[in-house]
Formats: sequence, C-alpha cells, structure tokens
Amino acid sequence: MDFEYTPKLTLSPETDAKAPETASAVPQVESPADSLDSMMQQLSDAEKQAIKDFAEKIDITDANLVLQYGSGAQKNISDFSSAALGNVRTKDMGEVGDMLGDLVVELKSLDIEPEEKKGIRGLFKKAGSQIASLKAQYDKAEVNVNRISEELEKHQIVLLKDVAMLDKMYELNQAYFKELSMYILAGKEKLATERTTTLVELKTKAEKSGLPEDAQAYNDYMNMCNRFEKKLHDLELTRMISIQMSPQIRLIQNNDSLMIEKIQTSIANTIPLWKSQMVLALGMAHSKQAMQAQREVTNITNELLKKNSEMLKTGSIDIAVEAERGIVDMETLKQTNQDLIDTLEEVRRIQTEGSQKRREAEVELGRIETELKNKLLEMKG
Repeated sequence: MDFEYTPKLTLSPETDAKAPETASAVPQVESPADSLDSMMQQLSDAEKQAIKDFAEKIDITDANLVLQYGSGAQKNISDFSSAALGNVRTKDMGEVGDMLGDLVVELKSLDIEPEEKKGIRGLFKKAGSQIASLKAQYDKAEVNVNRISEELEKHQIVLLKDVAMLDKMYELNQAYFKELSMYILAGKEKLATERTTTLVELKTKAEKSGLPEDAQAYNDYMNMCNRFEKKLHDLELTRMISIQMSPQIRLIQNNDSLMIEKIQTSIANTIPLWKSQMVLALGMAHSKQAMQAQREVTNITNELLKKNSEMLKTGSIDIAVEAERGIVDMETLKQTNQDLIDTLEEVRRIQTEGSQKRREAEVELGRIETELKNKLLEMKG
C-alpha cells in the first residue's frame, strides 16, 4: 500500500500523525547533500512563504517550545533509521551466497569423463556402464540443482521487492530531510530576526538605563537565543544523519541489484548450459563407444604386428650372424696378434734397458778402479 507524506511544520509535535512506513508521492529534492542556502533556493514560493509565516509564530522565550522544536521531524528520522537498519538485519545475503556456492559444487560434481579401464576387455566391460553412470550422476545432481534454483527464485522475488521498497524509503527520507531543513530554515530566520531586533533593543535599553533588571533581561534573552541556536544545531546534526542515509540506502539497493543479477545469470544461463552439456555428454558417450572399441582393436592389431615383425627381424639377424662366423673370430686373432706384438716389444725394451745398464756399470767400474789406483800411489809416496 502506498502512502503520501508531505513535509509539515508544527509547534505541537505531540499532535503529529504517525509517519508512514513508506511513501510514493513526495516533493522532489535534488539531493539531501545540498546546503541550506541551496535548499532554500529550491523551495517553491509557497514553501518559502510557509517558512516565513512559521518563523513568525516561534517564541524563543517559551522553554517548552524550544525543547520540542522540530522533535517530530527528528523522531521521523530516528524511526526511519531504525527501520532501514531493521531491513538490512532481516536480510540473509549469506544464505544466497551459500546457495550459489552449493550450485557451483553441484555443477562441478558431474564427471563426464571418468577414468577408463585399460585393455580391450576393460573397454567392452565398461562401455555398458559408462552411460548409466552418467545418467545416475545427472539425475542426482538435477534434483539438487532444481531445489537450489527454486530457492534462488524465491530470494530473487524478495530482493526485487526490497529494491522497490528501498526506492520508496529513499523518497521518504528526502521528504523527512526537506521537512527538517524547513524547520532549521525557519528557526535560523527567527533567530536572526530576534538577534537584530529584540536583543539589540534590550541591550540598548540596558545600556541607557543602567538598571540591573534591564541588564538581566538582556542577558536572559541572549541565553534564550543561544539555547535556541543549540537546538537548531541539534536539528542540523539530525539533518546530517538524513543526508548520510540516502547513499546508504542506494548502497544497499545496489547490493540487492547485484545479487539479483547473479541469481538471474545462474537461473537463465548457467543451469541451462549445464543441462545442455549433460545432453551433449550423453550423446557423445554413445558415439564414442564404437569409435573407442575400434581404436582399441586397431591399436592391439598394430601392436601384435610390430611384435611379430620385431621377433622375425631379431631371429633372422641372429641366425645370419651365427652362420657367417668362422672357427676363430677375427677379433680373437687380432687380440692374440696384438698380445704377441706387445710381448715382443716388452722383451726388446727389457733387453735394451739391460744392455744400457751394463754399459753404465762398466764405466762406473773403470772409474772406481782408477780412483783406487790413484789412492794407492798417494800412499807409496
């Protein structure tokens, strides 16, 4: 159900009607982030006149009026903030995320290319069960996928409603913002008027008379102006809350829209593609059976031919080699001949070394003999 909420200024907030929870037709405001001066320029002539008329009714000497001034608008903002927070708390986006995660698990769980058994026997044994296995996997996964899909569709409907509701909340926040801004504008206008008229008059009177009561009256009125100024400051703080609420609402709305898009993509694209993949997998499984069987037979035939050819080649070569061998292998003759040459060479080397050593010994013996004779001659003298 739609409600219409129009900003209204009153000096008796306790008589205000309860603010609606949603709104559909509210005065348009450029942006809650606009300054008060900019806000004033955006108001219609009738609204500006309403602020002026309302400002004239404000009595800042009435302590109760100052205390309650704008409290109705403040309460609307406070209640609205609580409602927005409650809306966020009641959403369980984690559940949607978990469902999307479960969907991914189910889609990945289908093994369309199971490990094949080796050999032709294993191939034919497996051929009949592979398609049955794929169908069993698909049937099991399809139940879970359909269940998750139905839950996601329900969440999508809730999110779509939330997006529409957040639009209304945004508009309602604009209306509350405008109402609060009008209270502030009227209060500032009244405060400026009182400070330039009544307060100046009281100060002038106190200065001229010099009477304590006149000075006290001026001081009391100045304090009243200050209290009212503080009240307007409180309203400006509440106005800032309303300013912050608008982008927060849009942020939540954007998050909802992104989740809606993810759900829509899963339902409209991912799941149908998965089912198409399964249909193709089953079709290909039939086609691949004959091809795999023929391939295996061909591979085995080629393997047998290669083995027979290798055996024939090896056997023929071995026979030919043995047939052509002599009584003594050439390698053996070469080895014995080399050994004989090495022996003769070694004997020659030993004999040469012996002859050299004997010649050296003869020279050494001659030297020793001469040395001995010389020594004997020296002794005779």
